[in-house]
Amino acid sequence: MAGKLQNKIAIVTAGGSGIGAATARRFAREGAAVVIADLSGSRAERVRSDIVSAGGRAVAFKMDVADPEAVEATVKLAIDSFGRLDILFNNAGMAEVSLIHETSLESWQRVLAVTLTGTFLGMKYAIPVMRRQGSGVVVNTASISGIRGDYGMGSYNAAKAGVINLTRTAALENARHGIRVNCVCPGAINTRVAEILGKGHPDEFRQRMGAAHPVGRMGEADEIANMVTFLASDEASFITGASFVVDGGVTASTGLPQMPGIQS
Repeated sequence: MAGKLQNKIAIVTAGGSGIGAATARRFAREGAAVVIADLSGSRAERVRSDIVSAGGRAVAFKMDVADPEAVEATVKLAIDSFGRLDILFNNAGMAEVSLIHETSLESWQRVLAVTLTGTFLGMKYAIPVMRRQGSGVVVNTASISGIRGDYGMGSYNAAKAGVINLTRTAALENARHGIRVNCVCPGAINTRVAEILGKGHPDEFRQRMGAAHPVGRMGEADEIANMVTFLASDEASFITGASFVVDGGVTASTGLPQMPGIQS
């Protein structure tokens, strides 16, 4: 039986680990050929090797999403390798923890360059190809941090909020050209982020993040890949300009404590 993405061609940025790697593998299982673009060429190559070993089609490319020439080259690689481009998963992002008044301009610009400008560049170079084809899908990774604020994460909050509204604008501009643009807003996901933001205590970080979710745990990369795959497929053919929260119930709460006398 054919997969949901049979014969589709996809680019996945930050595809060498975490959500990107899980989605690249899922795309391949659903029948897509995948360009795995990642700042780490070795991580991208490992995912490519896994896909090819399982009988799929994939190429790996070392790429910095903040570099316009590299992003343009990634789109060209998809065309040269597979003949077209049907799906762009703009997944790359980064965060640096700092209070706003203590954040350096360099840090601010670095986070926005990767997280917001990188998303813009992906669409800038992919959308013309999709317009010529008369079809295409873009899925951007935003975050619940683009919907709510986080203490000490001002640059990341601003960048992810920008991704959400950039998604809406891109959807409006391209709907009549057969292109759908949506974004997914994950909660805390059990990826390398725990090692980076946990600052030497990843297990403690995972426990604390898990406890913040009503379901009692962090999400897994495959759970985000499930949503991305749905949005990339024809099953989501009437969905564009939307933001999908996948957060284990975090944003369902007002943040107020449980009322006294109520048993959970």
